[in-house]
Amino acid sequence: MAFKTEPVTINLGPQHPSTHGVFRLKVTFDGEQIVDAEPVIGYMHRGTEKLAEERSYVQIVTLTDRLDWVSSMTNNLAYVRTVEKLANIDVPIRARYLRVLCSELQRIASHLIATGFLMQELGTFGGTPLMYCFREREKILDMFEMLCGARITLSYMRPGGLVQDAPPEFWERLKIFQKEMPGYVDELESLISDNEVVLARTKNVGILSDRVAVDSSVTGPMLRASGVRWDLRKADPYEVYNSLHFEIPIGSVGDTFDRYFVRINEIRESIKIINQVVEQIPTGPIRTEIPYFFKPPIGNAYTSVEAPKGELGFYLVSDGGISPYRCHIRSPSFINLTVLKDLLVGSTMADLIVVFGSIDIVMGEVDR
Repeated sequence: MAFKTEPVTINLGPQHPSTHGVFRLKVTFDGEQIVDAEPVIGYMHRGTEKLAEERSYVQIVTLTDRLDWVSSMTNNLAYVRTVEKLANIDVPIRARYLRVLCSELQRIASHLIATGFLMQELGTFGGTPLMYCFREREKILDMFEMLCGARITLSYMRPGGLVQDAPPEFWERLKIFQKEMPGYVDELESLISDNEVVLARTKNVGILSDRVAVDSSVTGPMLRASGVRWDLRKADPYEVYNSLHFEIPIGSVGDTFDRYFVRINEIRESIKIINQVVEQIPTGPIRTEIPYFFKPPIGNAYTSVEAPKGELGFYLVSDGGISPYRCHIRSPSFINLTVLKDLLVGSTMADLIVVFGSIDIVMGEVDR
């Protein structure tokens, strides 16, 4: 017997749990099936781009930390590389190697957060995978603290290099991490990849086709999970990535499981990169000395990096002063969020939070 139903629109949020920040989603249901979805953003807008126009080029580094606050190192890197291009600043080779090392440690930490919370949103194992992910992330944050005295909002990079060199205790801790982390990734995957609940809730759920992904400018693990082999570290190498060997993991279906699986394999590739950096890094200076209130020549510049969530780019316009005349941020969380409707329509209420979690956004980077 068929039941007559009428579409019902429900507001989900804004609230913090399971939405990775302050976010509202207007969802229209027909029974349990989603027929429309509209993301509503702007609840924590900070005006980062406008604030940058009132601060010196060095002071802006602290603003970048607070965009994607689980990926501060790569935020720093994308910004300082744009400043260096704008002002024609050279960076010592040792600093470039350390930047890559920090970026890959940050990628691992970010993917651990994405994986742990995805499992939490599935309701699996009473939080065990999440705690496993937090345990390993804490070790990375400990190393970041050795580098700069901070754990989350790091401000470690500067135009021209880094704040300071890595201390001896950092290298000792990193050596232990290099030895132990591959086994912990295996352990984490053994809990997840063949689990019946995970497979039932993620396989063929929230499929993003390669065509829609490319047309929507989606980047990062979301794009690669849809089978598109695009990674700026290979397509447009920066720092010292052109002297390092690593693979680009890709998926075949573009579903929620593929997005998880690409991130797990990217952790493995990041470990390979870290091992090569440790072997190759030379001695030498870690910063080109420049005035604190330097003035780039009149002009504009854009550079981007392969951040954990995708292409993160900064566009800066200089009028010859100590602050940028204009600043615009190309943030992957914002761009990747635009396909949420494509992922959700046709799914059910039970799938909604899991699919949303698989995008892996941070609202500070959306409401910038």
